[in-house]
Amino acid sequence: MRIAFIGAGDLSVETARILLNRGHEVVIIETDRDRIEELNDDMDCAFLHGDGSRPEILSEVDPGHTDYLFCLSDNDQYNIIAALVGRSMGFDNTILHIHNPAFNNICQELGLNNRINSSLTISRYLADMVAGIDILELTTIIKGEARFFYFVVDKQTSGAIGDLDLPEKARVICLYRDDEFMLPEEDTRLKEGDEVVIITHSDHLAKLTEKYQPKNSESERLEKNK
Repeated sequence: MRIAFIGAGDLSVETARILLNRGHEVVIIETDRDRIEELNDDMDCAFLHGDGSRPEILSEVDPGHTDYLFCLSDNDQYNIIAALVGRSMGFDNTILHIHNPAFNNICQELGLNNRINSSLTISRYLADMVAGIDILELTTIIKGEARFFYFVVDKQTSGAIGDLDLPEKARVICLYRDDEFMLPEEDTRLKEGDEVVIITHSDHLAKLTEKYQPKNSESERLEKNK
């Protein structure tokens, strides 16, 4: 796969190194030329000097042939704009990093559902640790071909959980509504904006991705015009 990163901070670089080791193609967009020169010697990837929120820069990455665009700078506003521009240009999957939880509702309203809030995740982890809760690493309890799959409910997928028509080896295990954790029942009705977590066999990931994380209309247009 081909993955592009906006921002050459620690999160981008460490993720990029892992992806490179797994044989993926990586492009890093960075405004600081000195940072590019610093990384260029020991990272076997492409670097692009420029502002990743500008269409002319993102067009050089080739949106139609890039599988993921990660917006991981230290500036939330910059990440939001870059994600919106990237989505409009046809990137199939845009993921942004939000440091300030106050931006979560704004992202929800803008339809930017694929976002990471590391400070919130770490805060919850530390609070649970203080409470004496024994937190297990997912890698120790998810074994073999078991995988998690996540999607955000839209108009097409809203309705009863039982109507999702999931594969045989796939179950909804929980959902989040307005950031509140819920354990759903078979007759629980999904609403737009709900975040659904499914456990499934790895064989079903491609099918689930195609069904519940469809390409946006702009990327479909680009595919037709190839």
